[in-house]
Amino acid sequence: MNVNLFIPCFIDQLYPTTAFNTVKVLEKAGCSVQYNVEQTCCGQPAYNAGYWDEAKDIGTKFLEDFADSKYIVSPSASCTGMIKNGYNDLFTNSMVHNRCRSIQGSIYELSDFLVNILKKDYFGAELEGKAVYHDSCSALRECRIKEEPRLLLKNVDGLELMEMRDTDMCCGFGGTFSVKFSGISSAMAEQKVNNALDAGAEYIISTDASCLLHLQAYIDKHNLTMKTMHLADVLAHGWGNV
Repeated sequence: MNVNLFIPCFIDQLYPTTAFNTVKVLEKAGCSVQYNVEQTCCGQPAYNAGYWDEAKDIGTKFLEDFADSKYIVSPSASCTGMIKNGYNDLFTNSMVHNRCRSIQGSIYELSDFLVNILKKDYFGAELEGKAVYHDSCSALRECRIKEEPRLLLKNVDGLELMEMRDTDMCCGFGGTFSVKFSGISSAMAEQKVNNALDAGAEYIISTDASCLLHLQAYIDKHNLTMKTMHLADVLAHGWGNV
């Protein structure tokens, strides 16, 4: 199966290893992965900040970069959610309306694609320890993803997956929210990390690197031993050069 890979700018700049691990996992699942080097951003930062004209310019480029793609896979529920939902505000009844609808039906977050399209949930990954899964707002509410990541994690050898209290609550990142309302944002991160600690977790795992960056910053500031990991990094752990 041919797959076009969309790596969000956030992962490209801060977590390139997660991008490479996404390729490894897809290839292990039997996919031929194509990467358009011209790709940039989905436009979500501008859209969320209220700059819809700028977001539309960026989104138009995205539609051009991924035109005629049968499957587009991204290791970010946040960006996937932006394209599936935010693009309705930008492109409905526009000249690219049909192209937009086609791409909205073609793009999948990684866990959604692996479980629901490829019907695969085991990759031979190994990770010793106890973990909780954090439902990012975008994954749960925009992409309707809940059981898929958990199914994949339950099949990681050596990993004990537990549920923490209030797993569906926001971590406090929210893009510019964490800058404009830093006090509230930090308190939400504290609550999320404490819930993970109360569950006995050594790892917090999620589909969104932005949430993990926010939580890891709180963990580092308070010298905690817990670690955050992206789902793609977990699935590629233990069987290759990670």
